[in-house]
Amino acid sequence: MKKMKINKYYLLLKYWWETIDLTKYEKSIFNRDIISFNQQLFRLKDKKIRIGAYGKSGVGKSSVLNSLLKKEIFKTDIINGSTKEIKSEELTLKDQTLKSIELLDSPGFDFCNIKLPDKIYSRINHSDLILFVVAGDINRNEVSKISSFIKDGKKIIILLNKIDLLKENELKEIIENIKFKLPKDLNIPIIINHENNLKNYLTKTINQYGEILLILNSLQLADKLFLRIKEQRLKRRQKLAQSTIGKFSTIKASAVALNPFILFDIAGSFALDTALISELSKIYGLNLKSESKRKILKNISINNIFLGVTQVGINTSFNLIRKAILLTAPFTNGISLLPYGPIAIIQAGIAIHSTKILGKLAAREIFIRSKVSYVEPSIMIKNLTLKEPEIFKHINVYLSNRNLNNNLLGLLP
Repeated sequence: MKKMKINKYYLLLKYWWETIDLTKYEKSIFNRDIISFNQQLFRLKDKKIRIGAYGKSGVGKSSVLNSLLKKEIFKTDIINGSTKEIKSEELTLKDQTLKSIELLDSPGFDFCNIKLPDKIYSRINHSDLILFVVAGDINRNEVSKISSFIKDGKKIIILLNKIDLLKENELKEIIENIKFKLPKDLNIPIIINHENNLKNYLTKTINQYGEILLILNSLQLADKLFLRIKEQRLKRRQKLAQSTIGKFSTIKASAVALNPFILFDIAGSFALDTALISELSKIYGLNLKSESKRKILKNISINNIFLGVTQVGINTSFNLIRKAILLTAPFTNGISLLPYGPIAIIQAGIAIHSTKILGKLAAREIFIRSKVSYVEPSIMIKNLTLKEPEIFKHINVYLSNRNLNNNLLGLLP
């Protein structure tokens, strides 16, 4: 059953990726993200979980990983900062669903001589599970890094290392201080690195949640890539949509100002509005049928007082005035035609303003409809969280921050 779950999500993500048609420009600007996602996809297929060790210099990250490997693989030294770049080593698993663990050792984030600290953070952040190593109470910088991982929906284990010289009451006080600085609702585990505590906890965690963490991280990386692609495309479409709305505003203004016939004027406005919605749907990749276009137009007009009144009420009133002016012109030797021009100009201005509002609201409606798809990574994350509620509190944090920080509606015209 577990094996089928990994295979299922691998095939879903593979299908999702194959259906995204990227331009050469998009492949170029998202090259690094694409490589990271494909590497994660291979790890998902190979059932290889990645655990990244992170923390300040001198907290003993390399020593901790060496103890798990039972080999002196990662370099250690009396002097802090012996690790200058990310290093990895694989640990084979036996009698488990997952086949292996990739352990990542990283330089201390406070070490001033490391190159590309953001790249190192990013690579650790792509881990399925993060081992945040501390050597005492956590300071402001450590809390900040932990908070960043939490916002990204990462599963974190805090390992309290180098506790040999601490008395029992001192150790208890440090643990309470750390707990106080962490979010109360996430229940982030704090493990004391003593004898086989860490190994036993990791074994239990990987047995119980390893494949779920691997699947979730794969979905998150896909979702982040999806959002970046969507954002870049929306920026390009925004200019095209604005140009289209401007073109229809001009056409409608001219038609409304010059046409003296009430019924034709109203029918023509609705026809132009429907055509505008049709053009916007093409820009945002949604193939709308005629009935759907009319429904969007109707809903927008009903829900927006200004549009509803201007589409029928105001324009009808102005058209009646204009018709009366034309009818009385022969009897007034043309004097009654004097207000005709200003009224037509006012109507044209109203037409431009109302069309711009309609265009913006229609673009929003079309975008919301166009982005709903079962195979989108965020939809798959939500479907997965419903089935495994106990481990997904940190994912709910990610989904909340995703909605707040990636509001793509701001990129609409």
